Formats: sequence, structure tokens, C-alpha cells
Amino acid sequence: IEFRGSAAFNWEEPSDLESQLTQDEILMRDQFRYYCQEQLLPNVIEANRKEHFDREIVKQMGQLGVLGCTMKGYGGAGVSSIAYGLLAREIEKIDSGYRSAFSVQSSLSIGAISMFGSDAQKERFLPKNGCVQAFRGKDRLFWTEPNHGSDAGAMETGAIYDSDRKVYKLNGSKTWITNSVADVLIVWAKCDDGQIHGFIIETEAAGDRLSTPKIEGKFSLRTSITGIILMDNVIVPEENLLNVQGLKGPFSCLNNARYGIAWGALGAAEACLNIARSYTLERKQFKRPLAANQLVQKKLADMMCDVAIGLQACLRVGRLKDENRAAPEMISVIKRNSTIKALEIARAARDMLGGNGISDEYHVIRHMMNLETVNTYEGNTYAMIVPRRSAII
Repeated sequence: IEFRGSAAFNWEEPSDLESQLTQDEILMRDQFRYYCQEQLLPNVIEANRKEHFDREIVKQMGQLGVLGCTMKGYGGAGVSSIAYGLLAREIEKIDSGYRSAFSVQSSLSIGAISMFGSDAQKERFLPKNGCVQAFRGKDRLFWTEPNHGSDAGAMETGAIYDSDRKVYKLNGSKTWITNSVADVLIVWAKCDDGQIHGFIIETEAAGDRLSTPKIEGKFSLRTSITGIILMDNVIVPEENLLNVQGLKGPFSCLNNARYGIAWGALGAAEACLNIARSYTLERKQFKRPLAANQLVQKKLADMMCDVAIGLQACLRVGRLKDENRAAPEMISVIKRNSTIKALEIARAARDMLGGNGISDEYHVIRHMMNLETVNTYEGNTYAMIVPRRSAII
């Protein structure tokens, strides 16, 4: 049946996302897509098997100008939140570990200094000309501790001020830290006044009072480095104190990270959908393609719908974010929705591939394992709603 004036339907763009993007957003996405497909995809299986992260990747992304790209000045391109989301989506089509490295650099570290750093700190630590030297950059929001995750206000890492020397002494530990081997770290600690403050730590200056052992044996996010931060009277000069106190600092950074995750998780979901579709069209059982079965068609249709609707939600929140009208709860909603749906899609795709679904050569099992973590970090799917119960009830 043809309807007069109806447009052709494209299953890859069910809601015509492309027409809702600016030319600058499309150009930046396409350039980064080429990099991801040509440079990252060919090596991701081996990197995942060996639990290896190539530090040159951070340098390459810096040279492409995508790290801290929403920042205006200091090497940032000042692009839209949509452009940033599209970048997260493209890199997570390859692997969530790579997207974690990308977004940690951009949102949790560069973002912290951009929002709360002094002019002197920005001049010293933020990238120039959009280029970050290989791991000569920032790390993540050092928040999670062995005994405290979502309960950030109970963090035990402490900072004691020495007024004579005008320095802070930091003691404590952080865990599950992406990019933990960076040269410059952003650490959040509780000071004498009981308030949480942010500190810029230079690992070379900290010496042997700071160690960053790698967490071994991960079954997820194996293409990025995850470590522990151990601090024993680490000396931080007062000029490295960020200009913010309380939970406003880490939560502001966290909101930006969650926003990127919302886009990125759907990128992983799209990859799983495309793989499952191609596989079921080519794989024949009982003399016909698997995709000829209505149950398989239903699964593919459900996956397509979930991705399309999720992307529209991300697009809307991104536009509101650029207008300073996006409430933190909106970002929590899309992070929660995207990660839940993406994991469901990955599990469905793995099932549709049958025995081949557990082979890393088909990529789906790696995405599925990664998305287990993506559902948990930066606020798990239940933490997204329970603390904000009053927003609903």
C-alpha cells in the first residue's frame, strides 16, 4: 500500500535523525566515524583479548580535536552537546572501553577544570589547540572508593590543610578509576570543613606517596585501563584547589558524563542490531534465512524501535542542554533508558547468533559484557531513580 506524499522508510534512520542535525554536527561525526572504523575497529578484538589499551589512542583523539570539544577556548572547539553525543555514539559502536577513555578525558577531567578551574589552572592544564599529548592530560573524576560508590557524601578520602606550607595533604584511596595512569589527576576529597573539594594532582610531583595499580582480570571494558588510586600524605599546593565545594562539583561533572553515556550505549546497541540483522539474513536454517521467521523479525523490530526512540530522547535533552534548560533528572532518565535498552538489545543479539554469539569475532559478546558495566558506572540503573523519588512522587 502506498500513501500519497509518504516518504521512503529507512530502517537505519527510523526517525530521520539526520535531518535534525546541523551540517557542523554531521561533519564532525563523519570525520570521527572514519577514524573509529579505520583505526579502532581493526584492532579492537585483539586489544580486548589482551586487555590492552594503546595510549596513542588518546593522543590521536586529541589531535582530532574531539577531547573537550564542547569547551570554548583553551583548545576546545565549542561544539554543541549533540556533536559530543554523536562522537560518543560512534566510538562506542566500536567498544565501550574506548568511549570510556574518551568521555572521562572530556567530561570528568577537562570538564572539571573548565567549569571550576582558575584562569591560571586553565592555562596550565587544559589542552592547547585541541591536542592532548599521550596521556599528558587529565583523568577521571576520582570519586568511587572501596566503601562508597553512589553515597558520595560519605567519602573517606581526606584533605588536611597545612597553613604554614600552604599545601593540602591527601590520604585515602579511590577505585574503579578509568585512565588511572594519567599524568594529571582530578581527585575529590573531604576537607577539614567537612566539605568536598576538588584537587588537581600531578603524579610526577606526588612521587612515591601516590600509586596507581591496575585492576587485573576484568571481563568488561578490557580495552581501557582501570585502576586503584592510593594516596599517603600526597602534597597538593593550594593553587591546585578547584574553585567549588560540596557535591556540586562532582555531580556537575557526572551529569556531563551520564549524558555522553546515554548516546554511547545506543551506539553499542546499534552495532549489535546491525550484526544481528546481517547474520540472520545470511544464516540459513531449514532452507531459508533466519530472518524469514516472524519471531526474529519481531526481535529486530523491537531493537530498531528502542534505538530510534532512545536517540530522539538524547537529541531532545542535548538541545535543552545547550539552552541551559536540561534538568539533571532529564540526563538521569536518558542514561538509565539507554543503558537498560542497550543491554537488552545486546543480549537479544547474542541469542540470535546462537553458538556464534559467544565468539568475540562477531563482536556482540564483547558489547554485551561491556554494557553490564555501563549499566553500573556513573550511577547504576536504580541509583538513577531512587534518590530522586520526590521528582516522581
